[in-house]
Amino acid sequence: MRRFVFLLIACCTAIPAYAADVTSYELDNGMEVVVLEDHRAPVVVHMVWYRAGAADEAPGVSGVAHYLEHLLFKGTENLEPNELSQTVARNGGSDNAFTNQDYTGYFQRVAADRLELMMTMEADRMQNLRLTEDDIASERAVILEERTSRIDNNPNSMFNEQRMAALYQNSPYGIPVIGWRHEMEALDMDDALAFYEQYYAPNNAILIVAGDVEPEEVLELAKTHYGPLTPNPAIGERERPVEPPQLAERRMTFEDPRISEPYIVRDYIAPARQSGAQEDAAALVLLAEILGGNDFTSVLPRKLVFEENKALYTWAYYSQLSLEETTFGLGIMPAPGVSLEDAEAALDGALAEFMDEGIDPEQFERVKFQLRAAYIYAEDSTEGLARRYGSALTSGLTVEDVAAWPDVLQSVTPEQVMDVAARVLDRRSAVTGWARAPQPEEEVSQ
Repeated sequence: MRRFVFLLIACCTAIPAYAADVTSYELDNGMEVVVLEDHRAPVVVHMVWYRAGAADEAPGVSGVAHYLEHLLFKGTENLEPNELSQTVARNGGSDNAFTNQDYTGYFQRVAADRLELMMTMEADRMQNLRLTEDDIASERAVILEERTSRIDNNPNSMFNEQRMAALYQNSPYGIPVIGWRHEMEALDMDDALAFYEQYYAPNNAILIVAGDVEPEEVLELAKTHYGPLTPNPAIGERERPVEPPQLAERRMTFEDPRISEPYIVRDYIAPARQSGAQEDAAALVLLAEILGGNDFTSVLPRKLVFEENKALYTWAYYSQLSLEETTFGLGIMPAPGVSLEDAEAALDGALAEFMDEGIDPEQFERVKFQLRAAYIYAEDSTEGLARRYGSALTSGLTVEDVAAWPDVLQSVTPEQVMDVAARVLDRRSAVTGWARAPQPEEEVSQ
């Protein structure tokens, strides 16, 4: 087995690391332009990312960022409703959009010679959106149905939503991206246009073009189509309510008859990647992998699933990209006959043992090589590369931070991982949630 692991590591070190050539510019109106040059296929991914997400919404209009994302497909002064998507499809491409707490993004994947057409349409809807009351009503119904199908009809999603609301006392991260239903139902034209006029401006946007392109040509096209757009002088630093120090553990029990197998999730407040100082985040990435990244060799499954037979499944995760403080989480699904109380005690015991014994050196090196290999293989996706940069830049990082990230990961030491574990895995800054079906009421003796 050790010889196999050594050969696996040796193979990983021999993987040729393809890396796209990265060039960045800034237009006179403040729009950032990032070009990821990749000539392996005659295709291009064109993305526009806005530094505006659900966490930037005003109080009382939760869901408006996602709502506006939908409305941007309703047409402009120059485009009929859905004409952009139909044009992309006619040209053999695909398009979509997405909303996060920290950003909203729009993208098209097309043949490289269609890039200018994409810029023409995307630049148009940055400042020429045209909406009708019918658009407002119909798309509001769409997002409400989306909430029904993705959240209300999914007990796991509802549990996640409630845990985040309990974890964040002051930060808007405690509000779901899709919004609270009662506020979504009241969203109107004024709400959508207010968000659009505030945040959809070139000096709040990042253009990312990845694929079979030349950087100088992309820059000239960007100057032609995005350069004339008017910046919004009101856009400044992104200021949000700050999460206060958490001084006491929070607990919750979520019951839903649709939950077939009970489970526990614990979320801790954790630092996100910081520009120029990504070491803590890198250590947390490694910590999540060491604790729960592999169903067979990681600390939690090895201890709780195979040695003690306390769990059917365990996991660990870390949300590394976030403008503000983020989350590190652990989970356990008890084995049949194991109560949630016993499962949580076993989880705490496994964590205490890990903190006492430290990291196995062989596992540590194996995890680092696996992360390196995964990072390299991910570069096969042009869209994945573009998303890597877009999500980082809209979360407060720089092009230099993204380029440095693989080396930062490889430079982490076991001591750094244990140090950040001691700081983050503090139940005073955590929410522990139990998810289960409703329990039968205990009989009262007469």
